[in-house]
Amino acid sequence: MENASHPSTVLSLLSGKVKKYLVSLFFFFFLCLRLLFPFAFTPFFFIFCYLYSAKASYKIATSSTGNVDSSNFLRVEPSKINGPNGAMSNWNLPKNNNYSILDSFEDEYGGIVINADRLPRDPETFSYALPMSLSYWKLFRKKGVWLKLPLELSDLVPIAVKQGFKYHHAEQAYVMLTYWIPEGPCMLPANASHQVGVGGFVINDQNQVLVVQEKYCDSALLGAWKLPTGFIQESEEIFSGAVREVKEETGIDTEFVEVIAFRHAHHLAFEKSDLFFICMLRPLSHEIKIDEMEIQAAKWMPFVEFVEQPLIQEDSMFKKIMEICIQRLRKSYCGLTAHPVVSKFDGRWSSLYYNVGKNNQDFNCHAS
Repeated sequence: MENASHPSTVLSLLSGKVKKYLVSLFFFFFLCLRLLFPFAFTPFFFIFCYLYSAKASYKIATSSTGNVDSSNFLRVEPSKINGPNGAMSNWNLPKNNNYSILDSFEDEYGGIVINADRLPRDPETFSYALPMSLSYWKLFRKKGVWLKLPLELSDLVPIAVKQGFKYHHAEQAYVMLTYWIPEGPCMLPANASHQVGVGGFVINDQNQVLVVQEKYCDSALLGAWKLPTGFIQESEEIFSGAVREVKEETGIDTEFVEVIAFRHAHHLAFEKSDLFFICMLRPLSHEIKIDEMEIQAAKWMPFVEFVEQPLIQEDSMFKKIMEICIQRLRKSYCGLTAHPVVSKFDGRWSSLYYNVGKNNQDFNCHAS
């Protein structure tokens, strides 16, 4: 028979409700004492965690895709939160049917990334677990905490905000919140500061430029002919985005030649900064087929006629862009071509845009 005097046996004899509040009281008591006297109370803290976890017998999910509820949203495995020297902790985290430390991993900057796949689905459980987890991470002097809440768990957002989390960014399927643990200013990187647009300067061997009229545009652009433009998609190259936008709006296939110029502006859509790249493209087809959802009309227009539009002549930026394009057509100016490179720091391929200069010009600089 099990010894009834053993502390873990005594805990098991208590009613669930009484046990819950007693354990909660003792755990926070030890947390507070350990914060005040980190070395003196460390042995008691570990003894308490051992006693509390010794009788853990509830079923847990065995994978990140398993059903996670208030009774199994944590692994019984040792903590995977690294210490200051990078070593993995070897003792079990405190657990309870109603609260525990949220499953997470440490990033390379000493911060915490909460595992979104193993979040408790129940708001009440989450409201217990989140402050408990923050107290635990503070003990180990962690820094930033990243909390990704998918759309189906949006009812957890007010709970996180109440605990001091701030909005960082949002996508269609989730919202990202952050919490900065140390005193002083938050050092977490800010959300993306820019949106990136592209314009396709497509000119054929008859010296005609591909132009469009948009269905929905600013009143100043009504009736005006402009270059096909659009925004870069996530993980898309600048040159790929320009080719795609021209194809979507006009049906014309093209290949990238070079970046003619780019513009940098601030405080545009939702106060974001904006980068806009003018890309010279070579047409591979001629027959136009417009996107009727966005485009009112498209055509091949004589370049001289296009440049003489009031829209171009009365706008200093558009006029300067066309002057650069004219110099490019005269082969007295060379834009930036894309060169694939790989960095040893991350092993990833990227595109470096540059020209090689007058003495050893790129072949594309002579193409028209």
